[in-house]
Amino acid sequence: MASRRKFTKEFKIGAVARLNSGQTIAEVARALEVHPTMVIRWREQLEERGEEAAFPGRGNGKQQEQSRIAELERKVGQQQMEIDFLERALRRIDEQRRLQGANRPARFTSKSRAK
Repeated sequence: MASRRKFTKEFKIGAVARLNSGQTIAEVARALEVHPTMVIRWREQLEERGEEAAFPGRGNGKQQEQSRIAELERKVGQQQMEIDFLERALRRIDEQRRLQGANRPARFTSKSRAK
């Protein structure tokens, strides 16, 4: 199965510019080797949205980048909370061991004292 062709924003704007210069849809489509409905769709999108907002593309927008950044920041925050929790737990365990060790006399068996 053949993959779909991808056209840049500049390519699409150039095709619409050819239409505006007086060439017919069929001429532009033939010259660019695209289907005439594509040229019509590009012209309509450009007229509706304007040059800046037309043809945003898939996944190339800043919104996807911003959502990925936000997701990664949430993960970092979660991991930092886990690290803080584990560090506090480790400190408590160390304190308990030190207190238990200070309060207990040394354990010797009768055999080990004799030596």
